[in-house]
Amino acid sequence: MKHLLLGTIVLTLSGCFGDEDRIYTVDELMDDQVLLAKITSECRNNPGALRQTPNCQNAEAADWRVRLHLPRKSPGG
Repeated sequence: MKHLLLGTIVLTLSGCFGDEDRIYTVDELMDDQVLLAKITSECRNNPGALRQTPNCQNAEAADWRVRLHLPRKSPGG
């Protein structure tokens, strides 16, 4: 009975923490300015721990492209 209860609790809580591990692409971040601002802010507030993470690198690239109004895909590719 304890194992069943523990398993139910673990499965329930596992759905609460899924978005933190998601890696967003540059295009996804360019499409969602609110998410881009959130990730960029988090990365700038804690660069020592987060700067080399994929989301921070993708957010930096997306921010750069948005600021320069660069196209999403390279021409001819």
